[in-house]
Amino acid sequence: MMNIAVLVSGGGTNLQALIDAEKNGEIKNGKITCVISSNPNAYALERAKQNNIKTVVLNRKDYDDVHKYSADMRDTLLAEKADLVIYAGFMTILDEQVVKAFPNKMMNVHPALIPSFCGKGFYGLHVHEAVLASGVKLTGATVHFVTEECDGGPIIMQKAVEVKNGDTPEILQRRVMEECEWKILPMAASLFCQGRIKVNGKITEII
Repeated sequence: MMNIAVLVSGGGTNLQALIDAEKNGEIKNGKITCVISSNPNAYALERAKQNNIKTVVLNRKDYDDVHKYSADMRDTLLAEKADLVIYAGFMTILDEQVVKAFPNKMMNVHPALIPSFCGKGFYGLHVHEAVLASGVKLTGATVHFVTEECDGGPIIMQKAVEVKNGDTPEILQRRVMEECEWKILPMAASLFCQGRIKVNGKITEII
């Protein structure tokens, strides 16, 4: 059974999707053993506590620089014996210390179809605002491995949804979460825990 550590900063809707999937037996050979928050007031911590999952707070505001914060995050993850680290609405950028300690063992869900609408500045509603402004007819979500390049790691899974007439950024954000993020993030976690993701450079293969 693999230990899954989930990194959060806010409400924890993606964390809840993972918790529900684990309860339903959809995450095979994996268990959420720890939730780590960069924000002491994140509601995600309450979700974890309601499900008897250990919580740790590493408050980003307590640190002067990203290097020390990243070092403490790496040491915490190692101490928790994390086999898989999942970014679930984690809004703090970590440096290469963490990636090097967990190569191809950290995954993130991004609310767009990478390589579109990704990279620095593309987070939260900013992504959906950009999608609507561009006029594209499809958007979605991507689960990818975390590397030193922001949103640039190997893509594991993607799922698309239609952009509809009258969509606002908030409406589109909700559709992408419900129909894409909450579905493919638990699926990717399960595939990882079963040892079914093979990585060759920037290409992943589901085996």
